[in-house]
Amino acid sequence: MNSDAADNAEHMYIPGHFAADDQAVHDLLTQHGAADLITVTQDGMVATMLPFVYDPGTRTLRGHLARNNDQWRRPVLDEALVIVRGPDAYISPAWYPSKAEHGRAVPTWNYITAHIYGRLTVHDDPAWVERLVRKLTERHEAGRPQPWSVDDAPPQFIAGQLRAIVGIELTISRIEAKFKLSQNRQATDIDGVISGLTADGREDAADALQRARTI
Repeated sequence: MNSDAADNAEHMYIPGHFAADDQAVHDLLTQHGAADLITVTQDGMVATMLPFVYDPGTRTLRGHLARNNDQWRRPVLDEALVIVRGPDAYISPAWYPSKAEHGRAVPTWNYITAHIYGRLTVHDDPAWVERLVRKLTERHEAGRPQPWSVDDAPPQFIAGQLRAIVGIELTISRIEAKFKLSQNRQATDIDGVISGLTADGREDAADALQRARTI
């Protein structure tokens, strides 16, 4: 899923075998943790790492910035960019069985990333921000034995915390996604990479590779 409009040129280098389909991108945006918000302003480029909630119905990413972070105050000269990442890991050529056959192998890096472009809107509205905070909390507390709720804290305390942040919303115009997961290697080499990653304790990267080979 490299773009939603045919006339949008790609900005990320994406060989065909590393391109991601719509479902893979949806899963990444739905399951990711924090991401980088990057804006270009008259004062230069500004970036902040923050968690987002993806709403596929409205095709938006929603998050919040500290009020003291003046990135939200600076007018954006063009589209904003959010960089979302999945698992990434070093890949040793020693994991390839083919290395023993011909030696033609070098290290590389596997990774998942998506560049999300769109129009940025600021929501300096406590009610909007509270809805967002509740959704973020519910998402990241889900499945815990004793999930924390916004209502566990005193209302006045929460009100003060909400005044200290500002909501932001990215209306997505296009997505460029790259899932570089050894798809250009032969099956036995991929097996070797999965084994190597697992031995290194990188089950997240191994699982991502395993999912990619079944698509």
